[in-house]
Amino acid sequence: MITGASGFIGSFLCEEGLNRGFQIWAGMRGTSSSRWLKDERLQFQTLDLTQREVLRSQLEAFRKEHGAWDIVIHAAGATKCLKQRDFDRNNFDCTVNLVETLRETDMQPQLFVYVSSLSVLGAIREKDYSEMVAEDTPQPNTAYGRSKVKSEEYLRSLGTTFPYVIFRPTGVYGPRERDYFLQVKSVKQHIDFAVGYKKQEITFVYVADLVGAIYAAIEKAQKGEEAQILQHIYHVSDGQSYSSRAFSDYIQEFLGVKHVLHIKAPLWFLRCVCAVSGGIAKLTKKPSTLNGDKYKILSQRNWNCDITPLRQELGYEPQWPLERGTRAAIEWYKKEGWI
Repeated sequence: MITGASGFIGSFLCEEGLNRGFQIWAGMRGTSSSRWLKDERLQFQTLDLTQREVLRSQLEAFRKEHGAWDIVIHAAGATKCLKQRDFDRNNFDCTVNLVETLRETDMQPQLFVYVSSLSVLGAIREKDYSEMVAEDTPQPNTAYGRSKVKSEEYLRSLGTTFPYVIFRPTGVYGPRERDYFLQVKSVKQHIDFAVGYKKQEITFVYVADLVGAIYAAIEKAQKGEEAQILQHIYHVSDGQSYSSRAFSDYIQEFLGVKHVLHIKAPLWFLRCVCAVSGGIAKLTKKPSTLNGDKYKILSQRNWNCDITPLRQELGYEPQWPLERGTRAAIEWYKKEGWI
């Protein structure tokens, strides 16, 4: 079962699971769109992760008819909210509700995969640009990161009584993704906007690589080897780091845009833009891509992370370096009429 199945990452997790021959249940809210979930092999389960009693009824009814799930991938969550409490409600409370209700209804899975974020670590190792490792103490500097850390801490508090594994992807991009798409639209309009004058090293992971890493863990469980990875935390990237210009340069190349004005603004300017955008979001009560959290993410200078455990323990090897992934994303945006 995959929560957040209607989302960007969740929809790709569903597709890959079907391709690998799994029976996939797409867990989603009753109001969520199934735009990317058209495969007839998919089965759907409505889940209200915000209300424990409702969720209990839903899971009890499911168990009575179908039994329990072997694997649960928890990819549901929110990346943009108006308040810290909204992040906690969508990311932390829903995780606790799901895990506790699975246990209470005797539906604890063989493996529970939690999709977290590299943002939980915050702006660390910025003096030497060394790789962030799973053993680093989280120092989240965003509301989003703090909510994800709380979820991780909750899972760790369960110890060996609950079979979880945590994945912390860096910036995930690819078809269907909308935040990085904003930069694609900007470059198409001949403008590339960057902030900060200090060197910035950025990491990326194409959605197919993240999905592949998660299914590498699931394969371990299917072989009865899950004990080798339980309670582990894995950082996920394509194994490389890039300058702040790399992504926009590839976008420009694959769009065929000849001239782009590259603007590098000071951090204070970005802070002002995000503050104004965040203020408008509060007035309209609609979360904005540019906000206080986004300022801290964009201003962070070091996103290097160590993926050695992925390679050694899961046999993961990235297949989508930024050049290949950007080309594929641009081709999809063109095909779908987004650009």
